[in-house]
Amino acid sequence: MKSIFAKGLSSFIIFTILCGVLYTGSITCISQILFPSKANGSIIEVDGKKYGSQLIAQQYTDEKHMWGRIMNLDTETFTDKDGNKVVYSTPSNLSPASDEYKELVAQRVDKIKSSHEYNKDESIPVDLVTCSGSGLDPEISLAAAKYQVKRLATNNNMTESEVENIIDKCTNKPVLGILGETTVNVLKVNLMIDKILL
Repeated sequence: MKSIFAKGLSSFIIFTILCGVLYTGSITCISQILFPSKANGSIIEVDGKKYGSQLIAQQYTDEKHMWGRIMNLDTETFTDKDGNKVVYSTPSNLSPASDEYKELVAQRVDKIKSSHEYNKDESIPVDLVTCSGSGLDPEISLAAAKYQVKRLATNNNMTESEVENIIDKCTNKPVLGILGETTVNVLKVNLMIDKILL
């Protein structure tokens, strides 16, 4: 009985050291050396000020900035240690076949159309009126970004080619040309429009 207990304990200690210390420690060290920005959350920092992560969406609703995917913001559920409300986003649990979902999409379509009168003959890219699976998607399709070019150019006293150039700089291509889709990071575009990020 003692030998079985000793073997079990030694196995527990060995695997704890291998999997819990050596493996995680080596992966952490490798990631900090090879990909420090990604390992630390891909934070966009300019002149010592942090503007957000490239991996988590921020909601923009004004006319001067690019709009991302719909976010279902919750300001009632969570609070910080000081009791202040914390903004939280969740995916939508509504069925695409439900009347409530159709009504929400119709409202979003109306809002998009009213702010993009220049594009009245173009169909609205679906990712501008639907929520992502996480509710925190930081990127939109290239079509959704280009749909907003005229509005952004008009409201920021820029040419359309200047806005398109910014979009090109913030566009992520598929890995190896085949894995994933071409997407545009909304936060990076908006920081470049504001001349915060060059």
